[in-house]
Amino acid sequence: MVGDTPLLEFPSISAEVPGATILGKAEMQNPGGSVKDRPALWMIRDGERTGKLTPEKTILDATSGNTGIAYAWIGAALGYKVKLCMPKNASEERKKILKAYGVDFVLTDPGEGSDGAIREARKLYAEEPDKYFYPDQYSNPANPRSHYESTGPEIWEQTDGEITHFVAGLGTSGTFVGTATRLKEYNPDIKVISFEPESAFHGLEGMKHMESAIVPEIYDPSIADENLGASTEEAYEMVKRVAREEGVLIGISAGAAIATSLRVAREVGSGTIATILCDGADKYLSESFWEE
Repeated sequence: MVGDTPLLEFPSISAEVPGATILGKAEMQNPGGSVKDRPALWMIRDGERTGKLTPEKTILDATSGNTGIAYAWIGAALGYKVKLCMPKNASEERKKILKAYGVDFVLTDPGEGSDGAIREARKLYAEEPDKYFYPDQYSNPANPRSHYESTGPEIWEQTDGEITHFVAGLGTSGTFVGTATRLKEYNPDIKVISFEPESAFHGLEGMKHMESAIVPEIYDPSIADENLGASTEEAYEMVKRVAREEGVLIGISAGAAIATSLRVAREVGSGTIATILCDGADKYLSESFWEE
């Protein structure tokens, strides 16, 4: 059930730029509700294949929430224990979902964001390396490979090769690196555009402001034709707009992805622009911006 998610059209948003079509890969349709099901499954299967993950070991990693949920359900299905390090300010819905799966998780300093969770996971692994399988989603090549092998080909096929621009946000960077690399192999003329929060202090859960963060080993900035900044406020507004104009409940980073795609559409004037809807709104319904 992981992968083969639909590619949604957003006619109301696209109508602002006649000649442009904005499409979003509905990753909330994965079993764990996010794009992170893909890399989590690839990393776990890679661990089994290499012998690094054995039945007695606990899967350990840092997460902002979605990869942790993916580890949680896949671990439960395959019989592995899971332990996660996650910023304390991760949404309440994420924490409740992890509790429902019976996962052990450590909450880290919210001011340090995902970097604090990474440091804690490294510390725990260093203390008891024989106890854990530490896939380290920020450094594991199986992360971008999951998108190279699945997300990229799916988008190419679903657009009948007509995609002109690919837009994706940077967190671990796996989604962008893997998908963009594959799409460029299909057609080097496709413009691949990454985006990140415009400042170090932001509300885009799971995303990294690279200049002020621990840069993931899997990140390759040379892949992007352009790297843009996204604002939290624009993301919030787009989430509400997509819900009320398109009838689709998307998450905050997905709101940033649609807002950035619209910005690209305005700049280029026409084309087929595909982006990633990392997750749905169900993990953010307790956020105050819905009432503003």
